[in-house]
Amino acid sequence: MVQDSSSLPAPNRADLTAADRPALIGPLDTIQVDVFNVPDLSRELQVDAGGRIAMPLVGSLDARGKTAEELSRSIEQALRGRYVRNPEVTINIKSSVSQVVTVDGQVVEPGLYPVTNQMTLMRAIASAKGMSEFARQDDVVILRTVEGRKMAGLYNMAAIRRGAYDDPPIYANDVIVVGDSPQRRLFKDFVSLAPLLAAPLIAVVQ
Repeated sequence: MVQDSSSLPAPNRADLTAADRPALIGPLDTIQVDVFNVPDLSRELQVDAGGRIAMPLVGSLDARGKTAEELSRSIEQALRGRYVRNPEVTINIKSSVSQVVTVDGQVVEPGLYPVTNQMTLMRAIASAKGMSEFARQDDVVILRTVEGRKMAGLYNMAAIRRGAYDDPPIYANDVIVVGDSPQRRLFKDFVSLAPLLAAPLIAVVQ
């Protein structure tokens, strides 16, 4: 439907905020821990390769897979009673190397890119400076592990740009492969039956 308007309407506040997607702490991330009224305990920490942090009076704590809120509760619990009365702990994730997506194949700059709260397939490919000149737009595969199972989705970028279906959200540890790939060939028989014009194809790899 074409509206009789000379300009694109402005988005409202709800349009500008993505659905909440919790940021999870992972190995080698850097976090800032602030303990209210105990400056000696406030510090910047790097999560070790095993996903743990070490703090005075607290000892070693598992941080991997926790949100900042969950980890601050764990530190408060470790401090409470023994050392600090009613501790208040705030944690900010300063830099995350664990929340990344891999973009590979026929893009200008393949590599690892940070996953933001609003990351989608088109934005991830834009992070890699876009598709290369002869990239096949109907051959974009997202690989993802869900509950221990490797899954793959085959997407047609031209169909997404046309609005035929939604630009899918991208999550940490996803792998995006643009162009021909072994994963793309898994879909060969399906694509001949159902072109990707109306919906993506989803398959369990193993």
